[in-house]
Amino acid sequence: MTITKDMLIGDVLDMDQTAAQYFLEIGMHCLGCPCSRGESIKQACEAHGTDCDKLLEKLNKHFGNK
Repeated sequence: MTITKDMLIGDVLDMDQTAAQYFLEIGMHCLGCPCSRGESIKQACEAHGTDCDKLLEKLNKHFGNK
């Protein structure tokens, strides 16, 4: 499976909760908030001023190792 910028954060975390570390690393400390679970990765990166491609690279490497 490939993680894309249009995927919801909640869906990614439902697949593997340990992926939360990558969101936390870039300052997304609101993962417990119901609103954040409904945001796409792209929306969250824009809101936090983070490079979406770098996050996707980390997430896809993480899931590729599973």
